Amino acid sequence: MPFIEINSDKKACACVVYPDISGRNIELSPDARLEEACGLALAINLEIVHREIIKVREIKPGMFFSRGILDKLRSSLSGAELLIVDASLTPIQQRNLEKELNLKVIDRTALILEIFGERAQTSEGKLQVELAHLTYQRSRLVRSWTHLERQRGGAGFLGGPGETQIELDRRIIDNKIVRIKKELEKVKQTRGLQRSARQKVPYPVVALVGYTNAGKSSLFNRIADAGVFAENLLFATLDNTLRKIKLPSGREIILSDTVGFISDLPHELIMSFRATLEEVLAADIIVHVRDIANENTAVQRKDVISVLKSLGLENVDEKENYIELLNKTDLLPADRQENLKHLKKKNTLPVSALTGEGIENFLHRLDEILTAQNKTIRLNVPAADGALLAWLHQNALILDTRITGENICLELKINEANLSKLQHKTSAPISII
Repeated sequence: MPFIEINSDKKACACVVYPDISGRNIELSPDARLEEACGLALAINLEIVHREIIKVREIKPGMFFSRGILDKLRSSLSGAELLIVDASLTPIQQRNLEKELNLKVIDRTALILEIFGERAQTSEGKLQVELAHLTYQRSRLVRSWTHLERQRGGAGFLGGPGETQIELDRRIIDNKIVRIKKELEKVKQTRGLQRSARQKVPYPVVALVGYTNAGKSSLFNRIADAGVFAENLLFATLDNTLRKIKLPSGREIILSDTVGFISDLPHELIMSFRATLEEVLAADIIVHVRDIANENTAVQRKDVISVLKSLGLENVDEKENYIELLNKTDLLPADRQENLKHLKKKNTLPVSALTGEGIENFLHRLDEILTAQNKTIRLNVPAADGALLAWLHQNALILDTRITGENICLELKINEANLSKLQHKTSAPISII
């Protein structure tokens, strides 16, 4: 249910403003924040006719901005059909601004929800976006939402005599929210069953996370040859994509591409996408993809860590199974690229999804982490037993191979589950080193 209902035959013209509020501690600079807001607007094909940073001494309860600011802003709105305020507006402020300026007004949350609504492809993604929309709209029932009644046949019979339009609309929204939550609960159960099935195989799960437009999908495509939509747009990917890939050791893993994060990510979206983000919670390795060429990369890193913390992953960046990939190194000057090659942190790796540089090192590091808890064993396998040798190459990391007569002496690393399977496949003695 979109917030922007403008003639779709042409680009809608928008004015984007970032309120630089006095005393507010924001790590992103006002210029960077305005640039990000414009990027969000461009992501849904809006034409930006004016952009501006507005100094705000204090927020006015009625219209957010003072009369003086609105009088100055009015002259910049010529030709605009939409005003985007990169902040959170109360329902009253939004309504009053629309009346005062005589055009559609949306805040940062509504803009991000609009992008999500346009980009969601799967039925699950569409459900999650609809839930976020409804949760947001429910708090804004200061106007008549009669279009909701038209969308639901017979909704007018739900209210008793004297029930107000707002009460009726709230009831309609509540019913929709309950229905969607039930459907998403089924999705959650299905995902749980799928994870259980993978654990029995078992395939380790590696989840890619990161700030929106950091290059996760490009990296995913480079590694998995998946053809996932990847473009220089904010929130180019919304729906989780899973692919089975093979590491240099021959081990197979599941690689998961997830939705991008952003500063001030609306609470409604975090809660609604929890079913999808649980893939991150269950991952064996979390790979944080950073746009190292972005001047705000350090701030973006903090925002991603903050979202992960809100999901229940405390101090995730201190864990052994956390990797930071410094992506887009191809955009850096040569001296900075050279410096990154000498990083001493083993879980911080420079890569370029565009050129493929550093990808092989990253895949080897995945192998190392996944085998760190494995047991090292020594085993003699008959050279003629090709099936067992092939199985070992696929399910263990071969460290050393020596031929002794008709046998092949192998030294290898193997996880507990596969060690148990190996014990049923051979009667040869297994020495744990």
